[in-house]
Amino acid sequence: MNGNVVELTDYFADLHIHIGRTEKGSPVKISGSRDLTFANIAREASSRKGIGLIGIIDCHAPNVQEDIRNYLHTGEMTEIGGGGIAYRDTVVLLGTELEIRTEGRPEAHVLAYFPNLAVTEDFTQWLARHMKNVNLSSQRIYAPPRELQQQIYGRGGIMVPAHVFTPHKGIYGSSADRMEELLDMELISGVELGLSADSAMAGMISELDRFSFLTNSDAHSLGKIGREYNKLSLLQPCFEEFRMALERREGRRVSANYGLNPRLGKYHRSYCQSCGTIIDEQQIADERCPECGHSKLVRGVLDRIWSIADRDQPVIPTHRPPYMYQIPLEFIPGLGKAKLNQLLAAFGTEMNILHKANQEELATVVGDVLAEQIILSRAGRLSLVSGGGGTYGKIAKSR
Repeated sequence: MNGNVVELTDYFADLHIHIGRTEKGSPVKISGSRDLTFANIAREASSRKGIGLIGIIDCHAPNVQEDIRNYLHTGEMTEIGGGGIAYRDTVVLLGTELEIRTEGRPEAHVLAYFPNLAVTEDFTQWLARHMKNVNLSSQRIYAPPRELQQQIYGRGGIMVPAHVFTPHKGIYGSSADRMEELLDMELISGVELGLSADSAMAGMISELDRFSFLTNSDAHSLGKIGREYNKLSLLQPCFEEFRMALERREGRRVSANYGLNPRLGKYHRSYCQSCGTIIDEQQIADERCPECGHSKLVRGVLDRIWSIADRDQPVIPTHRPPYMYQIPLEFIPGLGKAKLNQLLAAFGTEMNILHKANQEELATVVGDVLAEQIILSRAGRLSLVSGGGGTYGKIAKSR
């Protein structure tokens, strides 16, 4: 530290990872992998992914809290000052994903994070009175959304609307044209974009200008951790520093968003359930399929944003960090498990492969072709085919 200048460090962060099962095998996220236990997530993030700050969702569940208490009791994990649980080179933030609903509107998902286990357990006691099964993930809460916000912030927590543009329970994607119709805008700390949107697309909606954006994986398996992630400038990885980064205080900030090119997202374009068409880039579809005229459309993120935008062109506020189109290693054709394991043996973690190893170093391990593909993926220069209707986009085959 030099005078009053605080030396900050950049940490990679993925803040939306689900728990599939507890250590005893009890289900939490039904659609999540059985390997997604609290400890396995922490190990994967620290040893294989190289992610310094992770948000484990579903920590509201009493069965998950029992696992956490056991890890703290054995000393394998430790609660730290500033909030969070340390495991090796990674700090875990305790989070939850909840389903909100108001009369006459479809459901939407929000994320909440709390500073420590005691506060999370206290929130669970309130939650259990407003939820049918508090041991499961992403469950409906039977309380007004604004009351939920008050309960979160009254305990020192923070709230982030989840995957806001996706047709599957994103606020804009399925529930409202404006977030302020559902939520108290003063009790929101940031906004998670989701797999099929980027900062420019979100810049079409003016009420989002004030918020820091997050790009998270929403992982339902260990391999998907870090599919999208953030770079945060922090004094150290912990809850309070994360809060400061979202609020852009004292130099803390989200300094980069790393996400899929929206065209790779599985909800990027509208999809016709009648004829199976994914609407291409030259067409706009909001109500009917341009191919068969049918109205059975799964509305894509791009089409939805066009329909609710209050601007003709996107506005990018000066505080907005760069959005980097980062293609996950698993998307790169020819890079199978064996090649990936060779890269991990050479460079340690996926973050080192994606950010530190140069082309020459990569080529010595996996050859010139794959090394070039990895480098091109960093720059977002691989050709893509759009996704939609629940099917991911893909990297186009080289001609």
